Amino acid sequence: MTKIIALTNQKGGVGKTTTAVNLAACLAALERRVLLVDLDPQGHATMGSGIDKHELDGSVLDVLLGEKPAEAVILDCPEAGYALLPGNGDLTAAEVDLLDRDGRERCLHEAIKGVAGDYDVVLIDCPPSLNMLTVNGLTAADGILIPLQCEFYALEGLSALLDTVEQIQASVNPSLQLFGIVRTMFDNRNSLTRDVTKQLRDYFGDTLLKAAIPRNVRVAEAPSHGLPVTKYARFSRGSQAHRVLAKELIRRLSL
Repeated sequence: MTKIIALTNQKGGVGKTTTAVNLAACLAALERRVLLVDLDPQGHATMGSGIDKHELDGSVLDVLLGEKPAEAVILDCPEAGYALLPGNGDLTAAEVDLLDRDGRERCLHEAIKGVAGDYDVVLIDCPPSLNMLTVNGLTAADGILIPLQCEFYALEGLSALLDTVEQIQASVNPSLQLFGIVRTMFDNRNSLTRDVTKQLRDYFGDTLLKAAIPRNVRVAEAPSHGLPVTKYARFSRGSQAHRVLAKELIRRLSL
């Protein structure tokens, strides 16, 4: 059964898109059929998948607005190993275009429900803010994965995000679950990292995933080559950490 996972964090710069791209590639390498949905107007997941966001014939915006079916817009990313529903700056118009629509929170859900069954996993890369696009991502998802940098302000942002999740559960998606929290840019030599990890483990227990993504220059370099780090630097620490994350999620969610 298809699992739809929204990767979200209202705080930017936490490695959300990097996690989405590399997790998609690792799941695909483990023989799962994967669709990555780029719901972020920055279009970084699209670029990181080797697709020029400026040269798209159609994007997720067309799908959200019902102007094109998802299957007409989905692209194959053979280097990365997964399928992509691409996004770009055109998505900035979605906020206005969706406001006057009935059921505006469910546009993405309605748009991808016909193709979701073709995949084992659908990963949605949400924008780093709470807007109508993020609400659409959370409404379409079975659960969320939260990439989190181990710093003080990240904990504050996490509290606000969980409040948002509760609002979504209470209004449009009561079955939405918290699938896990993954620590990114992780450096266990840092005392703050260890302190934040302890707080997360004390409060969230097993929801805090064992896998952690380290700071790694190869991970940072890979998007400029249009490749996941698993293809750009297969044996790097960052690549290995994403594979561990993928295997943990497969076990946890029976993917």
